[in-house]
Amino acid sequence: MARLPKLPHTISAAGARAIWLHAQRLDAEAPFGAGPAAAQAAIEQLGYVQIDTIHVIERCHHHILWSRIPEYRRSDLAALQSESKSIFEYWTHALSYVPTRDLPFFIPAMKAYRENPSAWFGSVTRAEIATMTRRLKSEGALSIRDIDDDELVDKTHPWASRKPSKRVLQLMFYQGLVTISAREGMLKTYDLLTRHFGWEKLPRPATDRQITAYLLDRALRSQGVVSLDSICHLAASRKPAVRELIESRVRRKLLVPVTIAGAEKVPHWAAPESLERQHAQADRIHILSPFDPLIIQRKRLKLLFDYEHLFEAYVPAEKRKLGYFALPVLVGDKVVAAIDLKTDRRERRLIVQNWTWIADCGTEAKAAIDEAMHVFEQFQCTPHAQD
Repeated sequence: MARLPKLPHTISAAGARAIWLHAQRLDAEAPFGAGPAAAQAAIEQLGYVQIDTIHVIERCHHHILWSRIPEYRRSDLAALQSESKSIFEYWTHALSYVPTRDLPFFIPAMKAYRENPSAWFGSVTRAEIATMTRRLKSEGALSIRDIDDDELVDKTHPWASRKPSKRVLQLMFYQGLVTISAREGMLKTYDLLTRHFGWEKLPRPATDRQITAYLLDRALRSQGVVSLDSICHLAASRKPAVRELIESRVRRKLLVPVTIAGAEKVPHWAAPESLERQHAQADRIHILSPFDPLIIQRKRLKLLFDYEHLFEAYVPAEKRKLGYFALPVLVGDKVVAAIDLKTDRRERRLIVQNWTWIADCGTEAKAAIDEAMHVFEQFQCTPHAQD
């Protein structure tokens, strides 16, 4: 273990950024290697990879992995989900890919959905769930396209389906009765969760204390320097328990309280060995998804990078500043631009709809961004990147 610094320990914002970039594995050329094993390692390092439906460019789960795995292929993710079954889909702060080893930490949430079904799914009855369960048992895994005997209903909101079966399967998914065994774009194939994984019954659920430790350890691994907000992103009710665990680890000298210069009002903590990663690496260029783990926590991004990203897909066109789906451009440890892109899949090219400079990065860096854009276009527009 690294030598403990005297407390309190102060680091610069640049040092905090270097630690975070290393935890995110954005400071090396190909930190995970290539192939399905690389995608598995990346998801385990990050804790989860968000899934999103927006498709003006490659979907964000593929984009996030490609940013860390230059030779990434969509088939790598499919192999993990449907063949080795070493990842699964569930809700973190959003629908995400999660390592299967972490499934016990989500079983209590599944149980809560069974005991108190969300009104979001409408009035799904136990009889409907029983009928769908029997159908899956007899017919095998099913997608919505496979179900052609529904009596169609009117949509209750723009993202709803006219097929009642979709509502039933979605609720069963959150209840842990089914899992998404395969995905083609946004078309999901559902199977009974235990059958998909070859289990007779679900694993033992994690205790509340174990879930608290999981959240803290996941954040420490993927962020390096953590705050209560960054650990409990969109899960504020977890903060008291996480704070108690942090204090316990500080007493045992497993964690160090950290003050970040310029952000002294926000308490942070880190493992002692993480503090050795405060030196910035070469100025690597990344064109990041707005759902990338480095970007998605907007308050943290603003605090450490002094950049406030605007996600404007749901903002009226006349009020947008950066554009419909702007991608932050990271050069070294600075966000220097935001580029609103769209893929022309027929012509296999990227269309720049808006380019906003955030900081002046010099002629050499601008040339390097142009080259990075060319590489990004190849990833976007080659056949493997299309649905």
